[in-house]
Amino acid sequence: MLKKKQKKYLKKLTELVRDPNLNNINRSKTVALITMEIHNRDVIERLIKRDCNDPQSFTWLSQLRFNFDVHDGQYGECKVQQTNCTLPYSYEYQGNNGRLVVTPLTDRCILTLLTAMYLNRGGNPLGPAGTGKTETVKDLAKNVGQYCVVSNCSDGMDYKSVGRIFSGLCQSGCWGCFDEFNRIKIEVISVVAMQVLSILDAQRTRQDEFLFMGSMIPCSTNTGIFITMNPGYAGRTELPDNLKALMRPVAMMAPDLNLIAEVMLAAEGFVEARTLAKKTITLYSLMQQQLSKQDHYDYGLRNLKAVLSMAGSLKRQDVNRTEELILLKALKDMNLPKFIKEDLALFMLLLNDLFPGLELPMENCNNLKAAVERDMLRSGLQNHKKLVENILQLHNSQLTRHCNMLVGSTMSGKSVAWKTLAAAKIAMLNEDHDVEGCDVSTYILNPKCVTLSELYGEYDLQTFEWEDGILSTIFKKCSESEKKDEKWIIFDGPIDAMWIESMNSVMDDNKILTLINGDRIPLTDSMALVFEVEDLSVASPGEFA
Repeated sequence: MLKKKQKKYLKKLTELVRDPNLNNINRSKTVALITMEIHNRDVIERLIKRDCNDPQSFTWLSQLRFNFDVHDGQYGECKVQQTNCTLPYSYEYQGNNGRLVVTPLTDRCILTLLTAMYLNRGGNPLGPAGTGKTETVKDLAKNVGQYCVVSNCSDGMDYKSVGRIFSGLCQSGCWGCFDEFNRIKIEVISVVAMQVLSILDAQRTRQDEFLFMGSMIPCSTNTGIFITMNPGYAGRTELPDNLKALMRPVAMMAPDLNLIAEVMLAAEGFVEARTLAKKTITLYSLMQQQLSKQDHYDYGLRNLKAVLSMAGSLKRQDVNRTEELILLKALKDMNLPKFIKEDLALFMLLLNDLFPGLELPMENCNNLKAAVERDMLRSGLQNHKKLVENILQLHNSQLTRHCNMLVGSTMSGKSVAWKTLAAAKIAMLNEDHDVEGCDVSTYILNPKCVTLSELYGEYDLQTFEWEDGILSTIFKKCSESEKKDEKWIIFDGPIDAMWIESMNSVMDDNKILTLINGDRIPLTDSMALVFEVEDLSVASPGEFA
């Protein structure tokens, strides 16, 4: 009975999300609802399959449950329960910011992290880049109504800068997720371990106040400390044993891409979500096996998510187009620009095998293409077909990604591509008065010609005052600007793990630059990052995923 009711409810939601008149806010709500209700449907099916008819059955107890205990017949308290753990619901307003697809891996991770919280311990999801470690911690925080502060760690952090974040978390009762924690120097991590121990001891003994870094501060029992890390990457340290004892590890290796693709497509209103998800994952596995091994190729979760998000936006733009054509267009647009000439023909053959007989109609980018060609003529450049194609690909990629990398050797037209696109957009606004045109402000810097402290900022060791770096100053200026123009920050220089990994939280879904002094600068919708690089041979998988 409940299963039928759930399927009926899901059907109503999918019909609602296909409504072309639905505004963006309500569509985001509906997509988040579908994502969670599909998980609820799977849970009901699992309970039926295992013949679960006892409230003490582990299949039931292992689910995340919300119970409302009524006091005095009127007021009550909401509690979150899983297995034998109980945590108070924190009622923190989360906003309309989407939900994570729940896979068996996510379920196991949440079970471990919630148990760790109940036992006054921290959590430590670990695994390769792009497996959903940080996103799982954030989604668990949404589940229990907690505000989660994500901080990107770097080797410039000392025990004082980490301690200030801990102090704020303890006093406010927030959760802290420390991304790439093992990038911090080993001598700093040893001191941080003692800070974590003092916090967890104060929570366990239910102290209202405790001594932390020489000051008495309030201690909230709701505070959670989580660290995520990629073990085995270059420049990473091994956690000391005193910190390992305080953190419950969760190995997150291979997410269920098939399930994630299916749920994301279903949430975007695709009727044939299961079939299309299978085709997409088959294509990605064939690409991984048959295409050449280039440094900038990636077939992981982040790339897949970008393709599926674009498919959703294409479906909203043209509800009458067939779903296979929509997915084919998303797969081509998001993958074609990065393939070298030899792999391009093979990729097209793979697409023809999986989507036989389908032909995409010609793109309608005539206005932009004409503006690009006019600007090239004005600049005295040859109207080369391949260069125009690359410029249009950069434009299409910027519509769905906030970070784009132009990869190629010197004199291959990387700078010309973004300069021509920016000039064409300005010309469309000023000369053609086209609605697609806009003002573009560019900020160019070479991150390798300055030190890390000059790039991100540092403390003056004499006065202990914070001095912003070049990048943090540009970021603040762009983020605080109320102008409607597009702001492109151009990184013209080679990429290496020393400087770029401090930008991991900017380049992923968090879109926040976190500095050593605790500043958190958001990447706004009008901002975009463009990297000009020769190759990605020394970049970690987190950068180009």
